Amino acid sequence: MSSAAHVPSGSGDPTRDDAMGEVSAVLLNLEHTIARAKKGLAKVKKSGGDRNVELALDAAITELAKQHKRLMQDTYYAGDAVRLI
Repeated sequence: MSSAAHVPSGSGDPTRDDAMGEVSAVLLNLEHTIARAKKGLAKVKKSGGDRNVELALDAAITELAKQHKRLMQDTYYAGDAVRLI
């Protein structure tokens, strides 16, 4: 997941470069959050923790990964298309 922090450089548009820098920062935070949630889930499972906590962390990991993917697709791979929804 560490490839998300890459910001395409040299677009010639400082406003776009700044915006992509913000996207990169959000993606990096999502990556760290996903990694932390996975670490927490493993710890809870290992200690025989609460099943509800396991389910909640698993759901959080799934949703965070979806948001990470969507943000990548909507920004880095969107091209000139405008997303309406």
